[in-house]
Amino acid sequence: MESLRVCVIGAGSISDMHFQSYQNNPNAILHGIYDYSRERAEEKAKKYGIEKVYSSLDEVYNDPYIDAVSICTWNNTHAEISISALKGGKHVLVEKPLSMTVEEALKMEEAVHKYNKLLQVGFVRRFATNTKVLKSFIDHGKLGEIYYAKASCLRRLGNPGGWFADKERSGGGPLIDLGVHIIDICWYLMGRPKVKSITGNTYHQLGNRGNVENLRFYKAADFDKERNTVEDLANALITFENGASLLVDVSFTLHAKKDEIQVKLFGTKGGAELEPELVLISEENDTIINIHPQIDHLTFDFTNAFQNEIDSFISSCLSGTKPIAPVEDGVEIMKMLAGIYEAAEKKCEVVF
Repeated sequence: MESLRVCVIGAGSISDMHFQSYQNNPNAILHGIYDYSRERAEEKAKKYGIEKVYSSLDEVYNDPYIDAVSICTWNNTHAEISISALKGGKHVLVEKPLSMTVEEALKMEEAVHKYNKLLQVGFVRRFATNTKVLKSFIDHGKLGEIYYAKASCLRRLGNPGGWFADKERSGGGPLIDLGVHIIDICWYLMGRPKVKSITGNTYHQLGNRGNVENLRFYKAADFDKERNTVEDLANALITFENGASLLVDVSFTLHAKKDEIQVKLFGTKGGAELEPELVLISEENDTIINIHPQIDHLTFDFTNAFQNEIDSFISSCLSGTKPIAPVEDGVEIMKMLAGIYEAAEKKCEVVF
């Protein structure tokens, strides 16, 4: 099998997962890196033994040696960089969310078809072990028709600040940062039904709570407790054309006892919990039973899932097969995120 020559764009914290995963794949050549901070790019190049540090994005786009790029930049740059890379003949892996707006997402989808290149969205939870095991049960009809799902990702204290807390760069707070993952994984496991209507709310009550002492939480490199323009909490009810519905809530900060993540699906033949750990619920001999699969990773195995995501991207690029997380799915998730923000702003139901 030939090799895929890759450049990583953006040297922030998530880029380490990209670098490590490419290095672990024998069919990838980690050739280059670009970051607006030359110093940070050179540090990562030294750390991972990367040959080329690019001086500009145009230099990346115009380098015929590069086959693909991984985009690990601020959300507000995803669309522009992706489209330019596709135009330059590169395959693209772009971190979630796909874009800032539905309009941008549609332009990205158009560019994929126009330039005949592949774009994979960074929906990493699709590649987790517990997700793959649950999907195999769903695909074999064990849950029947899934008509309801609910998901929560609640941080009691976890606004990273920096660009995460700057709506101009991020597009929003916990909904677009955390909600994108749990909405996508529910929608993916539900069979990717078309969205029909959305109601939702966002709240701006607590800020980033940078005053809290004696409890550590992740902070971006440019954390400033005085700066925050994103929501604390978002919730939504998404109804699909097939009659199924999804209830979701996410927070960066909330007066809750502890952090919480839950993903639950309910079908006509059975149910399942994906998080906090995988369990299936069924009926046998007129008795309700809980089924606990014997697997190594019952909860989200981040490092392994990320490796699977990168491996899948490389395989798709080299074989020409459609990605597990294609651009079309990124567009649909962007419609849901935008719909929730619109419903919250206008205080009304958004109908598609």
